[in-house]
Amino acid sequence: MRIGIDVGGTNTDAVLMNGTHVLASHKTPTTSDVTSGITDALKTVMSQAAVPASDIQTVMIGTTHFTNAIVERRRLTEVAAIRLGLPATKALPPMIDWPDDLRMAIGAHRYLAHGGYEFNGQKISDIDQEELRNIGAEIHGKGIRSIAISSVYSPVNTDIEEEAAKILQETIPGVSVTLSHEIGRIGLLERENAAILNACLRELADQIVEAFGAALKDLQIDAPFYLSQNDGTLMNDEFARKYPVLTIASGPTNSMRGAAFLSGVKDGVVVDVGGTTSDVGMLLQGFPREASVAVEVGGVRTNFRMPDVYSFGLGGGSLVADNGTLLIGPQSVGYELTKKALVFGGDTLTTTDIIVAAGQADVGDGSKVDSLDASLVERSLERIQEMTEIAVDRMKTSADAVPVIVVGGGSILITREVSGASEMIKPDHFAVANAVGAAIAQVGGETDTIFSLDNISRDDALTQAKDEAVQKAVANGAAPESVEIVDIEEIPLAYLPGSATRMRVKAIGDLK
Repeated sequence: MRIGIDVGGTNTDAVLMNGTHVLASHKTPTTSDVTSGITDALKTVMSQAAVPASDIQTVMIGTTHFTNAIVERRRLTEVAAIRLGLPATKALPPMIDWPDDLRMAIGAHRYLAHGGYEFNGQKISDIDQEELRNIGAEIHGKGIRSIAISSVYSPVNTDIEEEAAKILQETIPGVSVTLSHEIGRIGLLERENAAILNACLRELADQIVEAFGAALKDLQIDAPFYLSQNDGTLMNDEFARKYPVLTIASGPTNSMRGAAFLSGVKDGVVVDVGGTTSDVGMLLQGFPREASVAVEVGGVRTNFRMPDVYSFGLGGGSLVADNGTLLIGPQSVGYELTKKALVFGGDTLTTTDIIVAAGQADVGDGSKVDSLDASLVERSLERIQEMTEIAVDRMKTSADAVPVIVVGGGSILITREVSGASEMIKPDHFAVANAVGAAIAQVGGETDTIFSLDNISRDDALTQAKDEAVQKAVANGAAPESVEIVDIEEIPLAYLPGSATRMRVKAIGDLK
């Protein structure tokens, strides 16, 4: 048996599953400290199913802790950002495009040093060990405990970043180091940004992992726990401590994975309607389509893997206002829906009130919205439909009709068939699809390597990349017999010599 938990901005959802069967589920408002809400959700589902703690084999958690920290500029660690690229790259120093408040929240400690590579693999300059030791001494003197190292074209050759890390760790014992080639992809500024964001979350990651472990211990759950990543796979506690930034956007990913599992549909559009926003994404082979362009996180451009999701301000708690022009969202009462909505005795008109007034849902006290103007109700329904259809159309890659899977606690808002849908599906347990997605998450392994096809055949290179991805999945905890290749991306790099080709391969397997 395993438990899946997903922490959203409005609700924390939990499910207890035995194999592929959902035994119990619970939805509770997200608490300000997040962790106590997770503890309450754990207690509730175990109580509902009358399952002893000793029967729980695994706990999977999708959390917004790290996203919230960046968005709210709180609980972030000061970071020293070191770029290896002199004498090049001086025109645009690290964090040049960051919001001022976020840059200052982590200290704006920026250093440029020699190193890096040209696009053809030639060194820009040799690493200067004395220069790095001096930088390390200055960082140590400031009491900074986290460093992000980035180097020009380090995904092509990782040696200089790794050498710099070794020198700095010798200079500053116990310092936490994030290397950009382990986080992002080719594209210096975005990759560097992703590494800095990861570095500023490292201390928080230690605290969160410890807190989760303590919560399970308090409930006498003697089982390993995993955090869900934004590619739909799991990472163990040690990996989470090292790469917390990879949890960002895991919520929409969990919802999409849960939608695929509950509906049995591997390719289609998922509409996940929450209390504040709706997320729309495309499923490909049961996993979210990955974003192919730079994605902003807290106002910072990054290029590490992220699901391709379109979010818009429609949820069960969205405010409805008609002052000559009908407005729905993006403001929302959020987790206060059960206090502020009309049907719950409040004084705020929300989309939930509209749906109840239209007779499409039985929530709260329907008599409290009997007096709503029929024209307002109908126009609101049409606006909700229009917002949803625009979002679905944005995510489709062709005009062909595709299945549309609707999940989330706010999905009572979707009452009509969406244009462009071959079928509309609202599966069982749709309200907690995100927690189901966390519970059924698998273990992944990915390789991202550049091959010179002058030295190796394409088939041999692809075989080598596949083998490496499978080995990484097994090393991360996947059962060897269950591992399969789910994604292959092959990109010729015209600007590199030797018929250079970048191969990205992802392997997925069930947790051992």
